Amino acid sequence: MLTALLFFGILFLLIVTHEFGHFITAKIFGVRVEEFGIGYPPRAFLLGKWGTTEFSLNWIFFGGFVRLYGEDAETYVKGSFVEAKRWKQAIILVAGVAMNALVAWILFASAFHAGLPRVIQGSFSSDPSATLMISSVVPGSPAAASGISAGDTITSVTDQNGVALSAITPSTVADFVKVRGGLHITIDYLHQKIAHTASVVPANAVIPGEAATPALGVGLVEVSSLSLPWPAALSEGLTNTRDAFVTVLQGLRQLVVGAPTGMADLQDVVGPIGLFGLVGSAAQNGAGQVLALAGFIAVNLAIVNLIPIPALDGGRLLIVAIEAATRRRMPRIAIQIFNTVGLALIILLVLVVSYHDVTARLLA
Repeated sequence: MLTALLFFGILFLLIVTHEFGHFITAKIFGVRVEEFGIGYPPRAFLLGKWGTTEFSLNWIFFGGFVRLYGEDAETYVKGSFVEAKRWKQAIILVAGVAMNALVAWILFASAFHAGLPRVIQGSFSSDPSATLMISSVVPGSPAAASGISAGDTITSVTDQNGVALSAITPSTVADFVKVRGGLHITIDYLHQKIAHTASVVPANAVIPGEAATPALGVGLVEVSSLSLPWPAALSEGLTNTRDAFVTVLQGLRQLVVGAPTGMADLQDVVGPIGLFGLVGSAAQNGAGQVLALAGFIAVNLAIVNLIPIPALDGGRLLIVAIEAATRRRMPRIAIQIFNTVGLALIILLVLVVSYHDVTARLLA
């Protein structure tokens, strides 16, 4: 029940804030808003009315729209969308994406303020919440052979004589290991919050360039979940927002490049069902994880909405750009067909990705 509330709460927040961007800029530029819709038609019911704007809830919940006066008809009168200057139309369309980016920043900052795990520098002992996490494992190394994997958290390190490492940091673990080549070292660690123990023998020639130094073959980082004050949280949130945009754009590029050759990797593509599962997993790890996930979803929505597909903001921007370049208005019937095809493509995409989610879960 909690997962469902969080899932729909996140979608509602992101849809409403996105459409609010369109709504408020349309109002600023004097364009009348006829409908503010949550989800895509057909309409479920009318939520209410404010002035000339109807607020509706629609059956296809994964999306939303703002219907502007004159957007779907040749209505060249004051207050209509088609009567507004092209640059005003473009700003109105981009405003939703801008709101997604702003909300992503706020959500990431709120996550760090609530306490989101992050890599830290400096003294381990100064932060009681800090843990030592394995960031990478060298293939074929002693650590890899013992079953240790990236993302695991080390809780204790003890040699075969019972000497335990008191202060666990990347440097102290490295120093502890390099003088115990060929000796058994017991490592207690958490894998997906479950305690495990591994007996590892440090070996030489594990790390490139350090063939004579015994090593386990792991990369180590200190991670803290300590709540950040708002100034620091806003700074970290901005960095995370930027990194999220880079990550999503790189993934989208790989998907587009691989699609024509059939090499597109759908493993990381998540639809409504998969997203529901991600929200449930995040909820088990605290408010910070839920807020960070919501921020990442906001970044995804911002980028997806800019794709030049009919019925998305990117498709509508493309129409504005074509009209500006040709100095001619596209026939309304052509735009309506364009948007109808786009909506059908969106529904098909949701169905395909949902099928992938279901099959992935059945095979897991």
